[in-house]
Amino acid sequence: MNDSQYEAIFWDIGGVILDLESVRAGHRSFVGALAEEHDLDMEKALATWREELGTHFTTRDGTEFRSARVGYQRAVAAMVGRELPEEEWLPVFERATHENLEPVSETVVAIRRLDGHVHQGVVSDIDTWEGERLLEQFGVREHLNAVTTSEEVGRTKPDPAMFETALDKAGIDPARALMVGDRYENDMEGAARMGIDTAAFGGSASEADPDDPTVTYRIEDPFEICDLVGVERDG
Repeated sequence: MNDSQYEAIFWDIGGVILDLESVRAGHRSFVGALAEEHDLDMEKALATWREELGTHFTTRDGTEFRSARVGYQRAVAAMVGRELPEEEWLPVFERATHENLEPVSETVVAIRRLDGHVHQGVVSDIDTWEGERLLEQFGVREHLNAVTTSEEVGRTKPDPAMFETALDKAGIDPARALMVGDRYENDMEGAARMGIDTAAFGGSASEADPDDPTVTYRIEDPFEICDLVGVERDG
């Protein structure tokens, strides 16, 4: 294993493993394909898609899990004006996202380098099917020891249940774990409240006050996680 204080690294997906701009590109491609098929105005359809998804997630009760897949179904119905069977829109969605989704390449390489040196898990507010699909697409699933999703737990970060589940899978004390995330409240505060050290990588997490003890490290490059664990970046 390694000689550092950390025995487990927990990675967020969106903004850490997955490039968020590529998500927007994938959704736009999907909406465009659906708009063409159903003779819809592209920009109006895209606005409806975004509004419906926003409502789907923002109206949930606290940290309860809400399925993105259900949200997609509702957004499709709002765009087209009627319910569409999943078999009519899901293959189009999967094709559009597969063609557009891009990883944060440095994170992918870091995960591969850390394989075998430390327990690696994902802790993400994502549907299990979607998370597993993109981790396989990026070639990192085989290098991860565990994946903890909000669909599995039934809650979203910063709910303690998310981190408790990940810790149980790793079988370690919180003080021996490090959470890498881009969202301050969900990743930094959520993990810190559980006694897990945190590494802020972009997003609102990196905008925290420099003296904020909630953020243990601020990193600009995922390879810095290799340094913290004592693993060579190359080789």
